Amino acid sequence: MTESALTNTPESSVYKNEGSFELYQRMAKSLAQSKLVPTAYQGQDGLPNCLVALEMANRMNISPLVVMQNMNVIHGKPSWSAQFVIATITGCGRFEDFDYEEKGTKAIRCKAIRKKDGKEIFGAWVTMEMAQKEGWTRNSKWSTMPQLMLRYRAATFFGRQYVADLLLGIQTEDEIVDIQPVNVTQTKVSTEEVKGQEGEPSEFRDGKWRPPLTEEQKQTQKEAKDDFDF
Repeated sequence: MTESALTNTPESSVYKNEGSFELYQRMAKSLAQSKLVPTAYQGQDGLPNCLVALEMANRMNISPLVVMQNMNVIHGKPSWSAQFVIATITGCGRFEDFDYEEKGTKAIRCKAIRKKDGKEIFGAWVTMEMAQKEGWTRNSKWSTMPQLMLRYRAATFFGRQYVADLLLGIQTEDEIVDIQPVNVTQTKVSTEEVKGQEGEPSEFRDGKWRPPLTEEQKQTQKEAKDDFDF
């Protein structure tokens, strides 16, 4: 089997057998030496990324360069660019007349004609209200370019619904950036605060952990309170 045939055959895999792996390694080395690929794929450190890109390209039956130009690692996860999702929808041959339907400036959905049955299909509506409720607007792009972000997210929803097999379940960059995990931070109390200055248990007083009052201090506080309560 030639290198060209192996690259364009979805059934083949980088990890199918030792011969395939060695062939892909040679291809990966060639790509890693090119200045036309993104820096994450260049040089010795980029070889593993090139192998992953070749495997992805093989499964999707597209050029490795397309994968390299449109796949990035965000927060430790591989992700597609929104432009790649749109290109996949329009270039897969399953639809005609792919377009956006808008309600004013705050709601957008995608629509297209499905070739196999001629049916008009629609993606989910994406609205600014949804973006705010989901917390996507923490990403500053939702403030500076809201219409573009609405279109990107609408295309992503459409892609998830109708070409999920082509996207291989990988999220877009915007999805990963917009959906941030909530970090739970524990408040630690130092040993000194717990034990107090004299090595004794402290008490929470006046909004802070403090050493316990001495008997003399307690008596002084009591007398002051008695003098005030006349």
